Order: sequence, then structure tokens, then C-alpha cells
Amino acid sequence: MGTATQQNQSPQKRGRELARQGRALFFEYGSVKVAARELMERHEDLPSIQAFRYAVGLSQDQAAARYNEAAGNQTTLGGTTINAWETWARARGSAGAGSPPSYASLLILATAYGRGPHGTADEAISPGDLVQEAYEKLPPEDQLALKMAAGRSSISATSDSLRVRNAVVDGSPDVDNIIGSDFNLLVPTIANGNPAICAFSLPNPNAGHLLDLTWNTFGFGIQRLMTQIKSLGRRLDADICFGINEAGLVMATFLASAQFNRCSIGYLRCKSVRNEISFAPESHFPAAPEAPVIVICDFEVKHADVVGLVARELRERYPGAELYFAVFGAMTKGNTLEVETFEELTGARIMQAANFEAVFIAATMSPPGIEPPLELR
Repeated sequence: MGTATQQNQSPQKRGRELARQGRALFFEYGSVKVAARELMERHEDLPSIQAFRYAVGLSQDQAAARYNEAAGNQTTLGGTTINAWETWARARGSAGAGSPPSYASLLILATAYGRGPHGTADEAISPGDLVQEAYEKLPPEDQLALKMAAGRSSISATSDSLRVRNAVVDGSPDVDNIIGSDFNLLVPTIANGNPAICAFSLPNPNAGHLLDLTWNTFGFGIQRLMTQIKSLGRRLDADICFGINEAGLVMATFLASAQFNRCSIGYLRCKSVRNEISFAPESHFPAAPEAPVIVICDFEVKHADVVGLVARELRERYPGAELYFAVFGAMTKGNTLEVETFEELTGARIMQAANFEAVFIAATMSPPGIEPPLELR
């Protein structure tokens, strides 16, 4: 869409379009800075402070909420203040339009935008980047503070690059994963429950290779599962959280502690012998009340019917149990990660056959799959 066409749009419609472009650029380049710079090259009338907001894909109200969050919710900034700052920067040399952000506000805003579209990234953004074309319009004290901050950041740039080089493992720098767009998906659920979950996609920039997840992404996925559980339509009180293998056990531990009032934790260690899956003796089956509510946690679902075996085993050991299934990553059948139907998932038939009360899915992934942090199995 050309610049002239966009300028003829209403401000609201143009803002939504630029936010869409900004998010797309972030997911393409994996950097808020690069996405903002690309937006400013495409739209010459766009001030940097506004371009950074669009690079994170936020509305003014959402940017204000992110600002308050970055400030530890000790501020009550509103979208009108974000608008005033952007109007001031957009005014270019004129006076009286909008109001400039203080140096302290720029520090907080840079931190807020550095967290990316989903608030999980940790990109270092200089407060000076946000006002690069409007720098001389700032009060002298703030100009001096920005100069001093820029000097310190240039000194630390060398040590930062050394830290990145030292973090290289097997040729891959220790950087955060790119998290794709959110999308709604209808999944099997309880009677009169909410079938719509909000999942996110996990694009893999290295096709044909496992995607190594960072702890940030792993934690974000568990938080997404918690949100889905809370949105089930009724309160879910689990008696046991079972983890399938070590990665599932970590998920079960977090969910049991944060979501299910420290319920009992079970462990199912799967072993494969001659293509047959069974449970190792170190698996743990806690005592439970009659007809318990059980949440099963698995790191990923592909083709193997592990969850079917697990469901049969647990129903035999715990007669009358209600089984719920929470999985971090579900593989898709096609190249599109933002699937429109549950049936487009590789393991859809497996999960349906297991007859779970409800299914929760944090993210979708492409073949060959994802690898948990520290190679948990």
C-alpha cells in the first residue's frame, strides 16, 4: 500500500495498517529496531517514537499499558500521553503541538518497546533512538542526559558483543525465539465450556532443523496455557498434574504450583523398545481421591500416539478420572502455522480419540518440531 494511499485513510485505519506492517517486519527480522527503521524508510512522515510503537504492533492505549507494566505499575499513563509525545515529535520544527517526553519517560518507553509484540523479548533500545529526529527540541537537561547515556552505551557495546560471542553454543547465539502471531482455535472442551483458545505460532527460521526454545519462550507458553485454563468456562481444580517425560514434568510443576494450588504431581517416563512405548519403573502415580481430576502435560504432539497410551493407563489406575490435556507445541499438517481448524493439527485424531474433557495448546510448530530448554527430554 503506497504512502499517498495511506495518507488518504483515516488516522485510525492508517494506524492499524502501520501496526500490522510493523508486527510483520518484527517477525521477519526479529528486531524492534530494524522493523522501526524499515517503517521510517517506507513512510517519511513517521517520527521514530511512533515507528517504534508500530514495530511492536501496539495501539496508543496498549503502549500506555505496556509502559505502566514496565514501570512496575507505579504509573497510570494513558493513551492520550502517548499521543501527545508522538504529536510533538511529528510536528518537526513547530512549537505548541503535543508535549515532549521526559528523559525518565523515554527510558521506561524504550524498555517497554524492547519487550517486543508479546512482551517476552529483551532487546536493548536506547532512549535516544525514540527521539532521533526531534532530539534538538528536547529541554537542554534531557539532551545532556541522552548524550551521556549514548556515551555509556557505546562503551558497553564491546562487552555486549563479547557476551554474545561467548554465548554461542554449537554455532547458534543465545538469542530469544521469534514468536509469531496470536490466533484463535476451536478445540475439544467440556459441555457448555469455551472451545476457543488463543494460541501463538512458533516460526522456525531454519527449516528442517529442530527449533531450540529459550526459557523466555518456554515460560511464555506455560503462561498461555494458564490463561486458557482460566478461560475454560468454569473453575478447573486439579487433583494431580501429570508430566510426560522431563519437559512435561517441568510444565506440570509450574502449573501445579501457579494454577492448581500445589496439587500432587505425577511423572510418566516413556521408553521406546522396538517401536513400542511403555512406562519406565521410575514413573510416579500419586494417591488420589475417587474419580480425580487429572491434568496431563506434554511438551509436544506430533504423530506418535503417546497421549492415547497415557490416557488408557491413567483411566485404568484412576477409575472415573476426568482427564484434561495441556500441550506446549502441536505440529501442523501444512506449512501454515495459524491453522483455522483443529483437524489441521497432525495429532488432532490422536487427541480426539483420547476423549479428553478439554484440550489446551500453547503454540503451533512446523516439522521437525521444537526442543525444550537445556534439552529436557
